[in-house]
Parts: sequence; C-alpha cells; structure tokens
Amino acid sequence: MRAVARGVALAVVPVLAALVLSGAVLWLLGTDPLEYYAYVARRGLLTPSGLQATVTRMAPLLLVAAGLILAFRTGLWNLGSDGQFMLGATAAAVVAPPLAEVLPGWAALGAGALAAMVAAALWSLLPALLKARHGINEIVTTLMMSFLGLSLANALVKLVFLDPGTTVPQTRTLAVADRLPALPGTIVSGGVLIGLAVIVAVHLVMTRTAFGLKLRVVGASPRAAIHAGLRVPLLTVAVFALSAGLIGLAGAVEVMGVLGNVRADWNPAYGLSVIPLVFLARLNGFAAIIYVLLFSALQIGAESAARRLGVPAYFTLVLVANLLIVLAVVEYVAQRRRPAWT
Repeated sequence: MRAVARGVALAVVPVLAALVLSGAVLWLLGTDPLEYYAYVARRGLLTPSGLQATVTRMAPLLLVAAGLILAFRTGLWNLGSDGQFMLGATAAAVVAPPLAEVLPGWAALGAGALAAMVAAALWSLLPALLKARHGINEIVTTLMMSFLGLSLANALVKLVFLDPGTTVPQTRTLAVADRLPALPGTIVSGGVLIGLAVIVAVHLVMTRTAFGLKLRVVGASPRAAIHAGLRVPLLTVAVFALSAGLIGLAGAVEVMGVLGNVRADWNPAYGLSVIPLVFLARLNGFAAIIYVLLFSALQIGAESAARRLGVPAYFTLVLVANLLIVLAVVEYVAQRRRPAWT
C-alpha cells in the first residue's frame, strides 16, 4: 500500500507542481490561471469537437512514446526523435499519394507506413553503429542527427519532392478519400488505434517476453549482459532501428491520417514534448497513454485559448519545461532519500 501511494505521489505531484509554476507565469502575464486551465480543459476534453481533436492528436504522440519507451528501457538515449519523425513523415508523403492512384487504398497506406519506418530506421543507423562499435555517447550523436534530419527533410520538400501544382512549398497531397479512415461516427483518425496497439504491444514485449528481458538486462548493465552471452552491439543497433522506425511511423500516421502532405519548415517537435511524459509514466506504456491524453487535450485547448484568451499556443512548451524541472527535482530528492544499500 505504501509503495502504491508513493507511486501515485511521484506521478501526480510533478504534474500539479508544473501546473502551479505555469500558473504563476500566466499570472505574471496578466491572465487568470484558473480561467485559462478551465478553458483549456473545456475545449480539449468537454466538447465533442475538442475531444475528437484531442484523440486524433494522440495518434502520433503514442507512437513517439512507444519508440522512446523501447529505447529508454534498453538504456539507450534516442534523442533524435524529431528528425526521425520528419523523415518518416516526408517518406510517407512522397510514397503514398502516387501509389494511391494505382493501388488499393490499404496497399498505398501500408507502403507509405513502411517507407516511413525504413527511412527513420536508416537515419538512426549511424548513432547506433557509433554506440555499438565505439561506445560513443548516443545523446550527442542522436541530437546532431536530429538537426540534420530536420534540415534534410526540409530540403527534400523544397527541392526534390516539391508539388509543382501549388504555390506553397509542399509535397503532393494525399486525397482525403485515400487517407486512414476515421472511427465510425466521428472525425477521429484511425491512426489512434495504431498508436494504442503499438504502445500496448511495446509494453507487453518489454515486460512479458524473453526478448524484452534481454533488452532490460542490457539497459541495467551492458557489462553483465555481455557476460550473460547477449550480443549487446547487435541488440543496440536493433533497438535503435525499432525505436526510430516507430517514431517514423508516427510521422506517417500524421501525414496519412490528418495532414495529407508535408509543408516546408513544418516541425511539430513531438519528440521533445513526449520525453517528459514517458518519464513521468516511469516508462510504463499504459500510464503513458493517460499522460499523452492529458497532453493532447492541453495542446488542443491551448490552440483555442490562443485565439480566445490571447495566451500564445506555445505556452504548452512552458508547461513541459516546468514539468522537466519538477521531474528533475523530484528524482533528485527521491535519490537522496533512498537508503544507500538499496
């Protein structure tokens, strides 16, 4: 019972503290924090249109969370998620529209999803190989590859895969009829089912299978994993590829389920936003679903509040930053209070 209470406190207290800190920022900006939070909750969760937009927004975030949980549980810091997401989205936007004209819809969507996963996985190979073969810190290499991936995706959209039929630099647009179908009776993209299925599958693989046990051993102690006979370099490359592939799939779901194309200079920065959520969930897939839902509602509500209350939509990033600060403080305090023999 005490352990459960501690777990709940570690999950809830950081969120409440981040809301209080962000509320103080709102107050300094001349906005009533309670009014803002009430409006965001109402628009993001308590109206039919807002709730459907929130659930649709969850789809790519869930897939990004699944990819990050897979890497982090293995002890690998895949911080290149934004570049992987954008390259995956661009690959799907390039492959799906022309194939939709000659193939059945499911085949075109499947090909777009596969192209996105392959593109993102290939982009992760360099940091993976540097980590596996030379022990080079993947935090630095994945961040560098993320910036390069964003620039490459932008260049591809503007220079190689530009749709000549539009004045705005973007790829060809996937027709609405060819996109992922919506859930019956709603405007919610079917991509949310993909996201839910994948994050649950990742959680079960990591917690209930021999393969997941091997990955957790690698994450706990690579040296012990080597002594146990595990092929750590191969597992490192495989995890990087799988993690990046799932994040690339998130880009494909966003393009093929909602947007239909990729515009130049577009970058939703989902990766850096999801990182604190998966740590808040303690790398638990089921808990991550709840936090992704709350964050999606916050994003949707904040976009509406930007128009109605004059608070910038990017204020959600302030909340995320405060959440990261609080998480760091809570983790530091927890480590200090933990007995030395545990």
